[in-house]
Amino acid sequence: MRYAVFSDVHANIEALEAVLADAARRSPDAYLCLGDVVGYGPDPNACVDRVRRLGAAAIAGNHDRGAVGGLDPAAFSPLARAAIEWTARELTEENRAFLAALPDRFETPAFVAVHGSPREPVEEYILDLPTALAVFAETDFRVCLVGHTHLPVVFVRGKDGHIRAQDLRADDVVRLSGTSRYIINGGSVGQPRDGDPRAAYLIFDDGVPGVTLHRVDYPIAATQAKMTARGLPPLLSRRLAAGT
Repeated sequence: MRYAVFSDVHANIEALEAVLADAARRSPDAYLCLGDVVGYGPDPNACVDRVRRLGAAAIAGNHDRGAVGGLDPAAFSPLARAAIEWTARELTEENRAFLAALPDRFETPAFVAVHGSPREPVEEYILDLPTALAVFAETDFRVCLVGHTHLPVVFVRGKDGHIRAQDLRADDVVRLSGTSRYIINGGSVGQPRDGDPRAAYLIFDDGVPGVTLHRVDYPIAATQAKMTARGLPPLLSRRLAAGT
């Protein structure tokens, strides 16, 4: 089974359409969205509509929860809060119901998928080796697909217990050993933060098994123009071009 795995769309329809067009050329068997369809960007309804039409398996992110009352917007940074409050006003009732109903996790025999971490599926960030070590120690999985940080990376725990991290770059392929455990983050579609402004997503093949990171250009200026027109914070627009 080959999955096109994408996360952190953040209401950026230009980036999402570019990713889905690129993924379609690779003929995946299924699509999986790891949360944060909305937040930050200018097109929350268009992005939710697109994920729904795609028929993707989808799980909840913290911005999805915040936009529909599942998390208190006051807990977010000022920039994120401003975007969440704007998004909450914009969402249609149908899309609000869709986001509110998203589960916290998705599981197959080959992997578990969450937005944050297996310990705290919606909110925990796995940014460093100590956190990854704790997650491996406290939860039971072989492969876990995550989003949330917007940073493409693989944390690997070998059979000897040693932990290492590997940043993922465009077209990197990671083969998965049956004797190791993995936490895999494919970065962000709509707001990358690894210095590469191109949209990111993964192809996960549980038959090989392995993952490949793909990066896709999209018309950033078009998204930025809409963010300005909708009155979203200027910094959120500027950071798209820098990938930060």
